[in-house]
This record gives sequence, structure tokens and C-alpha cells, in this order.
Amino acid sequence: MPPTSAQAESTKRPGQASGSSGRNKGLAALVGPGLLTGASDDDPSGIGTYSQVGAQFGFGMLWTMLFSYPLMAAAQLVCARIGRVTGKGLAGNLREHFPPWALWPLVLLLLVANTVNIGADLGAMGEAIHLLLPGHPAWYTVGFGVLSVVLEVMVPYHRYVKLLKWLTIALLAYVATAFVVDVPWGRVAHDTFLPPLSFSGEYATAIVAIFGTTISPYMFFWQASQEVEELGACTGERALRDAPQQASEQLHRIGIDTWVGMGASNLVGFFIVLTTATTLHAHGVHDIQSAAQTAQALKPVAGEFAFALFAMGMVGTGLLAVPVLAGSAAYAVGETMQWKSSLESRPGRARRFYAVIAVATLAGTAMNFVHVNPIKALFWTAVINGVIAVPMLAAVMLVAARQKAMGRFAISGGLRAMGWLTTAVMAACVAGMAFTART
Repeated sequence: MPPTSAQAESTKRPGQASGSSGRNKGLAALVGPGLLTGASDDDPSGIGTYSQVGAQFGFGMLWTMLFSYPLMAAAQLVCARIGRVTGKGLAGNLREHFPPWALWPLVLLLLVANTVNIGADLGAMGEAIHLLLPGHPAWYTVGFGVLSVVLEVMVPYHRYVKLLKWLTIALLAYVATAFVVDVPWGRVAHDTFLPPLSFSGEYATAIVAIFGTTISPYMFFWQASQEVEELGACTGERALRDAPQQASEQLHRIGIDTWVGMGASNLVGFFIVLTTATTLHAHGVHDIQSAAQTAQALKPVAGEFAFALFAMGMVGTGLLAVPVLAGSAAYAVGETMQWKSSLESRPGRARRFYAVIAVATLAGTAMNFVHVNPIKALFWTAVINGVIAVPMLAAVMLVAARQKAMGRFAISGGLRAMGWLTTAVMAACVAGMAFTART
């Protein structure tokens, strides 16, 4: 079988110690695949979805950010464990345990959804920087697209990941924005814990969009593959199935990293909904047509500082999210096709893997030059993600519980129960959306 993991590229770098002792100390060392994955979830597309929900429903949807947190963390924990235990990415594992006719439709839908997501993110980044700097937003969009491809293809994983780690700081912009507007905290607490529920089709679709944004298939593939990349980036670490003595330390790290990462993601989402509900919804703005429009709409009601923070955060999170979206699509396609699939590989040794990254990113860039409503594309992409997450989660849970795949590390107990609960909740959301759409 052709190698599909970063292990094939693993060589000891000068000055690097073996095992986990080779990890850098300090703030950057605390940021792992879980936090990077969670941070990428608050991309311009997520900002657009959360902004639309806050503008349309006010504080009435804040409860979803609390409710989805443990479900989101459970799904990502299972995926991260699969990668670390087996030394292979998610698609590589699914390919071994499911027939091609079951896997390929999910991979193709993921590729399409990620490409649309990339295009919308790049467009939002171009518009956001145009709000702050002179020039045409289209050129900024193209520039961000080309920059993302060049960095992801030309810079090895162990270096590029350091840049991605620092970009997570951009998330603080959305927390800070909420504290420069006048928030009615009593009303926020009431609507968060005693929400005004609705049975309308719009409400059900919005819930699926939120869950499709927070519990998204591209995140499953990315975090699993990043655990595999970490095996190659730190000499001495191996797949836990082959090195069970490393399990205690690594599973503990994965747990902390994932819970913190998903918590940070949902906290930021909470504050985006909070900010747009406090400003836009309260001032009669109930329909958002672009993520950049959110920043513009904040300016007259929340001030110049809130506007600038929101716009700058959009650029920073976009620079983090675009390579994650393109990379997760490439991992899914590459592992399914049994190509060498690693960001640690040189371009000449993983041409087809990097070609998927380039094509997805450039196709997304080109989407901004045709007549596509970006916020509608983002919203419905989130809905599509919510729909395909159901069979994807079911497949992931079946693999994670198989001793043939996971050996002694097959999931059981509370994590297994939470994983299947997450699958059931996603299925119920999709069913509820379909039912209300027919009535």
C-alpha cells in the first residue's frame, strides 16, 4: 500500500530531541491540532452564518453554542483518536472498512462544500480588507488565494503550522468586539438558558446551519490528519497501536487540546451571535447579504473600533481557515485514492495531493467572479455540511469502535455514547428541517 501519512517523510531534524521532549516549550506548544481545528471553524463563512442568525433571531439562538459544545468535542475527540492510534487519516481508515460506493459520495460532497466555503471565505477577506485599505476587493481576494496556495504547498508542515498557531489570536477580535457595545447581559442570560423556541422552517434550517458550521465534516478530516502529521513532525512518536506506552500522555494531550479548542471555537461563535444580536437585530437589520456587510453595519451602531476589530478578525481567521479547508479536502481525496498525502512532503513527492489544494483554492477564488450570492452559498454549504455529517459520523463511530482498526484503543463507555448522541442529534436536526420544510 502506498504511504499516506507524514511518517513516510519523517526524518530527525537538527537539534530536535526524540519523542515528546522535542516539542517546543511556551505558548506555541500549548496550541495543537484541536485548537487549530476549532479556530478554523470560526472562519468568514462561520462568521457569516453566526451573523445572519444573530441578526435574524437576536439572542434566541445563543443556546445552540452551549448545547453543541460537548457534541462537537466528542466528534473531534473520536476523529483525533483514530488518527493518533492508527497513524492514518480519516479517509484512509474509512477506505479500509467501507466500500467505495459508500465513501466516494461523501468525499465528493466534502470537496464541493469546501471549495464553495473557500471561495466565500476569500471573497469575505477581500471585502474586509477593502473596508480598511484602498484598492479593489477582487485583487485582495486573488492575492489571498494565491498566498494561501503558495504557503501551503511550499512551506513544510512543521514550519507552516507555527504560522497557523499564531493566527488563532485573531479570534480574540470577536470577543473584544462584544465589550465595546452596550450588551443587555440580563436578557442575554435569560434567552441563553430559557430560549424562545420556534417550530418554523426558518428556525429549523438555522439550527441545521449552526450545527453544520460547528460540527462540520472538514474538521473531522483535518484534526485526524494533523495528528498523523504530528507523528512525522516529532521524531520518536509513533501510532499508538504500535507504541501503546505513549498512549497515556498522548490521549491526555488530545483530550485537553480538543476540549480547549472546541470551547474557544464555540465561545467566539457565541460572541459573534451576541454582538450582531445586540447591534444589528436591535436596530432592525435582520438580513445580512455578506460577511463584510456585518462589519459595515456595525460601524454606525457600534462605532469605528468595533467595525475595525470585526473586519481585521475576518482577515486573520480567513488566513487560518482557507488552508484548513483546502488541506482537509486534499487529505480526503488523497487518502481515498491512496496517494501520498502529507503537508510535510515536498511538492514533487505529493503532486496530486497538492494539486487538490491548488485546484480547490483557485476554484474557490474564481467563484468570486461569477454571480453567486456569497452569504446564501455559505448558509446552504453549512446546511449541506450538517446533512452529510450524519452518515460521516456514523461511519467514524463504527471505525472507532472496531478492534480491527483501533486495537486495544477502540472507543467505549462515555466517549462512545457521546459520539452516537452527536450523530443522533445531527440526524434529528436534519429530519426536523425536512419536516418543517414540507409543512
